[in-house]
Amino acid sequence: MENGGYVVAANNQHFGLASNLLMPGRGVNMGDGWETRRRREPGNDWAIIALAQPGEIAKIEVDTAHFKGNFPDRCSIQGAYVTGGTEQSLITQSMFWPVLLPEQKLAMDSQFHFEAPVQKLGAITHIRFNIIPDGGVSRLRLWGRLSDRKA
Repeated sequence: MENGGYVVAANNQHFGLASNLLMPGRGVNMGDGWETRRRREPGNDWAIIALAQPGEIAKIEVDTAHFKGNFPDRCSIQGAYVTGGTEQSLITQSMFWPVLLPEQKLAMDSQFHFEAPVQKLGAITHIRFNIIPDGGVSRLRLWGRLSDRKA
């Protein structure tokens, strides 16, 4: 949000909005993060985020601050360069986007920094942040290089 990124869609925002992932600073409590309801059916929860500008991602931070008994077991991120489409078409397409960050184990109330496992996808405009299977995340940060390619 601070730089212009925004949440396009999320499948579940039962206890907290996915847009909280993009707020500045660290979360002040659980209500200041994105938290989904418990899943009883197969699958996982996700949020699709449009980046402020096309860029090549090099480093990712996932922060589970304040989430102790309700943090996700794992997360992964997919990414793509998107030039158009509707919210519904992005939701469907995002299931097939290439992997930017393979599944990573998470823990309660912690900041996780990923560099080595981040895949080189080139310029992307959108990500799909997957939490497996459900739970709460305070913040999501991506760092990289802006691309000359125009969305």
